[in-house]
Amino acid sequence: MGEVTISGLIEGGKATSGPPFGPALGPLGVNVANIIADINKQTAAYDGIKVPVKIIVEQTTKSYRVEIGSPPTSALILKELGIQKGAKTKDEVVGNITVEQLKKVAKAKEKILYGKSLKEKVKQVAGTCKSMNITVEGMPAKDAIAKIESGELKV
Repeated sequence: MGEVTISGLIEGGKATSGPPFGPALGPLGVNVANIIADINKQTAAYDGIKVPVKIIVEQTTKSYRVEIGSPPTSALILKELGIQKGAKTKDEVVGNITVEQLKKVAKAKEKILYGKSLKEKVKQVAGTCKSMNITVEGMPAKDAIAKIESGELKV
């Protein structure tokens, strides 16, 4: 029969036996409660953030594995700042992030970001701040990226 993959986006630590996983897992004859408990345990650190989750079920043996993806960079930035949404207009500034917070987000996304060094990865995260109208160390993100590049802002 082979493997079946079920994907969904859930808030960290809050998966339920309802959609998206319960109805898809039920017909496969696996223990839905165990799988949901496993997902909640693995995603508990992402409380309040939507996380991509894949469940791969081997139909013949009824064994499964859960793969937790990385939440979007923007979601990690919002959580770091304790805000709900980015800017609605281009003139609205919704928050200010420090270089230390940028480093924390860059380290959380380390495997997915393209930069070779932490400095390059921090600049990528700052670029996301730019699109969300979040300032970095009190200055527009574009200026902060230039200062990180020149070494004025230490990473």
